[in-house]
Amino acid sequence: MAETFLTRTFDLTTGSAEAAVDITDRCAAFLDEAAAGRDGLLSVFVPHATAGIAVIETGAGSDDDLLTLLRELLPADDRWRHRHGSPGHGRDHVLPALVPPHATLPVVDGRLALGTWQSVVLVDTNRDNPRRTVRLSFLG
Repeated sequence: MAETFLTRTFDLTTGSAEAAVDITDRCAAFLDEAAAGRDGLLSVFVPHATAGIAVIETGAGSDDDLLTLLRELLPADDRWRHRHGSPGHGRDHVLPALVPPHATLPVVDGRLALGTWQSVVLVDTNRDNPRRTVRLSFLG
């Protein structure tokens, strides 16, 4: 059977506050079309210098804990050399070093092979740009 590569983008708005947005359902819906029951890999990529993709538990507070940790590690103050935008915006440009802008995930029988409590989350600390694009690509 020949390998297939399919890619799509979707846009979302994260709002004016830091956010950890669960996009697992969007990934699953894409795989319903793209994978059609096949095994392969899902690439999740956010083409922004100030956002990242994490695989974490959501709903039990871990998503909020992640944002709290990022605030502690990357405070929104005047220490940053990158100074355009709102005060402390330079930290948003450091975020992808800690939460990379991509994840590669296994797909088995057309479904994400995540652990019981794992979700795919877009992490956005940039209050200056609430509009985000996510690229999903399936290879299988």
